Amino acid sequence: MIKVGIIGATGYAGGELVRLLMQHPGAEIKWYGSRSYVDQKYADVYRNFFEIVEDKCLDDNIEKMAEEVDVIFTATPQGYLGGILTEEILSKVKVIDLSADYRIKDVATYEKWYGIEHKSPQLIEQAVYGLCEINREKIKTTRLLANPGCYTTCSILSAYPLVKEGIIDPNTIIVDAKSGTSGAGRGAKVPNLYCEVNENVKAYGVLSHRHTPEIEEQLGYAHDGKPVTIIFTPHLIPMNRGILVTAYASLAKKVTADEVRAAYNKYYAGEKFVRVLEDGVCPETKWVEGSNYVDVNFKIDERTNRVVMMGALDNVVKGAAGQAVQNMNLMFGLPEAQGLELVPMFP
Repeated sequence: MIKVGIIGATGYAGGELVRLLMQHPGAEIKWYGSRSYVDQKYADVYRNFFEIVEDKCLDDNIEKMAEEVDVIFTATPQGYLGGILTEEILSKVKVIDLSADYRIKDVATYEKWYGIEHKSPQLIEQAVYGLCEINREKIKTTRLLANPGCYTTCSILSAYPLVKEGIIDPNTIIVDAKSGTSGAGRGAKVPNLYCEVNENVKAYGVLSHRHTPEIEEQLGYAHDGKPVTIIFTPHLIPMNRGILVTAYASLAKKVTADEVRAAYNKYYAGEKFVRVLEDGVCPETKWVEGSNYVDVNFKIDERTNRVVMMGALDNVVKGAAGQAVQNMNLMFGLPEAQGLELVPMFP
């Protein structure tokens, strides 16, 4: 039984980690870390856990936690883990970080886009980017896992096969993405109030969203290690969960729909959690909600010599906690889908 500690257990991603791990046959939560709710019952913070979780929230003492558990999940703001993680801690416990602190290999790029100083750059190189469908073998042997962002997971998986196979020019990629409000976290912010979000759709972080360099870096690896530059525009929409990505790119060569579909099937036919939809079926967030699935599809525009790449996922599951559990399974030699075989919820 894997002993688990969670720092940031009372945020949305932390709460989803608890929900998933409570149903996981190979894991047991030993530490519900939450600086805001120390000594309060976890079920008083999230009433859906009434008579399911009896534990109280503890502090976020990562040094003490490392002595008591096998893996620590950190569902915390950017800069938190980077400021406290040490080689000594990593010698005792595996760490899965849901923030961006170890996703981007170039420290200067991280500091530019996030506007904070990285306090432990010496640990970045050993971190593995936890996109399971692409980095599976590296994930199995790491002790420091950088769990991908939600927009990033959907964007990369939607475009990856076509970049990898040289079907599109990756420097022409434009990503239009939409997210439910849970992606902004549980903290009180005026832009996320009901009256601000309801009956409204808005773009934000235009040309400055922090997931941009993460997408560019990972697609660059698929592009034979060459730099990739994209345009990424996220939008906030009035729903709780879900991300929908519609991405556009110029074709690099003449291809048929069958050839493009073959590229997707080459990389995803054996993947449990990536579903390549049938011809003409567009991904929808409602068909992945509450699950670890990503639905992808495409459409070729012969008139403009472009392709439209589409993807949908649940930002709190595959975009955060579900992917983190999937990574944990790989890191501990468990079946990759264990605890994650959740049928999407509807309605």
